[in-house]
Amino acid sequence: MRFLLAFVFVFAASPLGAQSDPGQGGDQSGAVVSQEALQRAAKRLESIIDAEKNGIEVRIKDIARFRGVRSNQLLGYGLVVGLEGTGDTKNTPFTQTLLANAMKFAGTAVDPNFLKVKNVAVVAITAELPPFSTPGNRIDVTVQSIGDAKSLQGGTLLQAPLYAANSKDVVYAAAQGSVSIGGFNVGSGGNSVQKNHSTVGRIPSGAFVETAVSTQTVFDGKLFLELDEADLTTSKRVAEKIASVWPEYLPRALTAGTIELNLPPDRLPIESMSEIELLTVRADTAALVVINERTGTIVVGGNVRLGPAVVAKGSLNVRIETDLLVSQPAPFSKGETAVVPQTRVDAREDQAQVALIAPTATVADLAKLFQALRVSPTDIIAILQALQEQGSLKARIRVQ
Repeated sequence: MRFLLAFVFVFAASPLGAQSDPGQGGDQSGAVVSQEALQRAAKRLESIIDAEKNGIEVRIKDIARFRGVRSNQLLGYGLVVGLEGTGDTKNTPFTQTLLANAMKFAGTAVDPNFLKVKNVAVVAITAELPPFSTPGNRIDVTVQSIGDAKSLQGGTLLQAPLYAANSKDVVYAAAQGSVSIGGFNVGSGGNSVQKNHSTVGRIPSGAFVETAVSTQTVFDGKLFLELDEADLTTSKRVAEKIASVWPEYLPRALTAGTIELNLPPDRLPIESMSEIELLTVRADTAALVVINERTGTIVVGGNVRLGPAVVAKGSLNVRIETDLLVSQPAPFSKGETAVVPQTRVDAREDQAQVALIAPTATVADLAKLFQALRVSPTDIIAILQALQEQGSLKARIRVQ
């Protein structure tokens, strides 16, 4: 199991460099390096504490968007041709129908029952239309097999229209091009080797925008900033920052995720949005622990705090082994050869490792605790969940 543990910690008590006693006439360069390392560690610790208390300084454009400025999802269906015998089989009957319809559209009538589709695969095509896109712009598309094709390697997507969710009459983009799967799937003699998902691929810049989507940003003379992640503290700070620089906008935090702005009569919307989104603000960070049990990934935020608790970690290992022994009868005994299983059971319990968590412990203390206990990702997940259930972990846990 892969394990990634993202903590913010500083070991200020372990300076770098060799140490020596100046009073004994030793080399003082090690002491100088140690002092510099201590100063750097102190500054890092100070910046970490400041970020936990006051938030991280970011641009408004990186944490928010203006209402109306959004992408639109596009969807379509098409055919990938040119496969090397890895396409759909007769178990996917609509592939023959779609191929016959495509040929009929091109002016050739073909009976679907006479078509062999082993070099063709039916795919779903998805794309995202960015805001302010105009006809002629290119966008990336993703294709994924919806039949029983084995691989899309080497295939080419025939031209297919892409539609939005609110209309099937307007073509917003047209996709076509060679499919790149970023892997392979080969086999011979019953053996196969596969890298990545060979039934999903991308076509970079594989679609042309055909229809633009109108974007409304001004609503009754007002602009609205929408935070990507709603937060009361961050919303209030954004409004205060804008008011301190451009009070004419009369900013007001309506909710944890929306800030209202009045558009001055002499300002264009594009000018106002550009100057506002370049402002920097302190974005608050929530105390959150994210756990992905499938990959063993654990991410602990910097504002996580722990109350006093004792953590004891131990394990019980039970091992059962069975050896098959052949019992051979003596000569001329008229006995029969028999297989006799020999089973061994071994149980071993490791000595429990105990660690004490002091009040208001930080992420750095938690990192040191896990390093001292030498626990596995599974144990860390269990410890964090148990600490939250006990009430010592002052953070939300999000399990993916």
